[in-house]
Amino acid sequence: MNFSPALEARISKILGNYPEDRKRSAVIPLLLFIQDEVGAVTKEVVDEVSHRTGTPRVQVDEVVGFYSMLHRKPIGKYHVQVCTNVSCMLVGGTELYHHAAKKLGIGHKETAADGVFSLEEVECMGACSWAPAVQINYDFHHKVTPEKLDQLLDSLRKIQ
Repeated sequence: MNFSPALEARISKILGNYPEDRKRSAVIPLLLFIQDEVGAVTKEVVDEVSHRTGTPRVQVDEVVGFYSMLHRKPIGKYHVQVCTNVSCMLVGGTELYHHAAKKLGIGHKETAADGVFSLEEVECMGACSWAPAVQINYDFHHKVTPEKLDQLLDSLRKIQ
């Protein structure tokens, strides 16, 4: 596969951090960075990461299946994750998720037709003290209200 020069440099740097017999330790970061550029973890991405790290393809594929932050199909430019685990649920996380679904017109693990937003109901984000929590791409938002979520989503839609 061909990646941008910036991603190739990042891949080289990551792989250079590990001795030859430990390259498999780079599987997760490589999958994340490649997913960011390519849009999803395709069969070709799995093959490429397997080749570059010397990790059996089946093991790379198992990693993709295990970690919820890795996606086999494209997600929106802005991937909205709403925590509905116990702490978040007790202070409105479930209602916040339903609010987001209604506002975006999509459900769990769906992507809007225009490709701008995707939505996912997730388990613990490790932000119980600041519940309810929302993550949009790599940005965390704490003590999110429906009004605050509307502002976040509206501001992201404006920069399209």
